[in-house]
Amino acid sequence: MPQQVRAVVAKAKGEPVSIETITIPDPGPFDVIVKVAACGVCHTDLHYREGGINDEFPFLLGHEASGVVESIGDAVTHVEIGDFVVLNWRAVCGECRACKRGKPWYCFDTHNASKKMTLDDGTELSPALGIGAFADKTLVHEGQCTKVNPDSDPAVVGLLGCGVMAGLGAAMNTGNVSRGDSVAVIGCGGVGDAAIAGARLAGATTIIAVDRDSGKLEWAKDLGATHTVDASSVDAVAAVQELTGGFGADVVIDAVGRPETWKQAFYARDLAGTVVLVGVPTPDMTLEMPLIDFFSRGGSLKSSWYGDCLPERDFPLLVDLYEQGRLPLEKFVTERIGLEDIEAAFEKMHKGTVLRSVVEL
Repeated sequence: MPQQVRAVVAKAKGEPVSIETITIPDPGPFDVIVKVAACGVCHTDLHYREGGINDEFPFLLGHEASGVVESIGDAVTHVEIGDFVVLNWRAVCGECRACKRGKPWYCFDTHNASKKMTLDDGTELSPALGIGAFADKTLVHEGQCTKVNPDSDPAVVGLLGCGVMAGLGAAMNTGNVSRGDSVAVIGCGGVGDAAIAGARLAGATTIIAVDRDSGKLEWAKDLGATHTVDASSVDAVAAVQELTGGFGADVVIDAVGRPETWKQAFYARDLAGTVVLVGVPTPDMTLEMPLIDFFSRGGSLKSSWYGDCLPERDFPLLVDLYEQGRLPLEKFVTERIGLEDIEAAFEKMHKGTVLRSVVEL
């Protein structure tokens, strides 16, 4: 039977979110209903509310989540009722050209639930990133559920569902940071600090945090930065070069996603070094640079989508590292809140006073 639950909905562009009663249909053959335990408040949710993703309102927000499988469709084999899972928005299809080329982290046809959740009046909801987890329960495809250690703190491990995985993966997967590397990270919010933690885990010996906010630089040091650069008072490129023997860093990660920060990343790397763009630009942003600079400096210029992760491969491993005390995921949880606190959490995120607010249900 369809279920009615509480959920946070963005009904119109730029308007405050509201708590609504929504209807969750019975799962389709490959669908799963998950009782949500915790869900992080991510910048992407705010982008949805502001109409920065698309205009398919109303949106069911929330996607950085963990929970317990409550019911399953009759063809589901990937999970069982009672499994503790972290939700992901890359449920690889196995059939698209990226999957068939052995690069499923680029999957172009990821799965979502076959049915729509609705408002009380029958209006169909657009779930954020195909998940929609600011809710007591949500409906997803079985491939969007990744089983992890059930003894883990749901508020902590759920962050792997988006921002923290994006940052960790930008360093470890896309940037291929390895032992002895020098790494600079521009922008020390949640994603940037996760990149710093990933660089530390991968064995980088020089990890430079670059930001204009002294508070964020303190967060970065706590998560593994060996040096900090206050870009509000010094030239960031010159500072990174000075800290790397005058050469620049082996890997520079732009966790901001603006033309000016990408240029800083480009010129702050060593010859034949790697630039990783993980911050998300807006569609109107453009970049103009001398083409000879691209040719003469060599190296790699990469974009990182979801940290180039494979949830089935990466989530359980990273949760195990967290449980072993080798990956301090708990440091990303700034506060634990309720559904009614999400608008306030958006404001704190905008001001840069939190790494992550996490809704507990």
